[in-house]
Amino acid sequence: MSLTQERKHEIIEGYQIHETDTGSAHVQVAMLTERINRLSEHLKQNQKDHSSRRGLMKMIGQRKRLLSYLRNEEPDKYSALIQRLGLRG
Repeated sequence: MSLTQERKHEIIEGYQIHETDTGSAHVQVAMLTERINRLSEHLKQNQKDHSSRRGLMKMIGQRKRLLSYLRNEEPDKYSALIQRLGLRG
C-alpha cells in the first residue's frame, strides 16, 4: 500500500515547482492522491479493514486542507493541479 521510492521520485519530478522542491503543497497533494487511490483499491478487496479505512479518511482530510490552501493562495495553479490529477468530477 505504501509507495515505492521510485514512484515517489517520479511523482516529485512530475509535480515539483523548482529543482529542489520536495514538499510543496502541489507535491504533497499528488503524493496523497496516489496513496488514496492505492488504498481505495485495497479497500475494495478488504471491506472489513476498518483501520485502513480510518487512515484513508485522514489522508482525504489532509488532501482537502492542502487543496483549500492552494485554492485560496494560487487559484490558477489549483485549477491546473486538480485537472491534472483528475479530481472533482
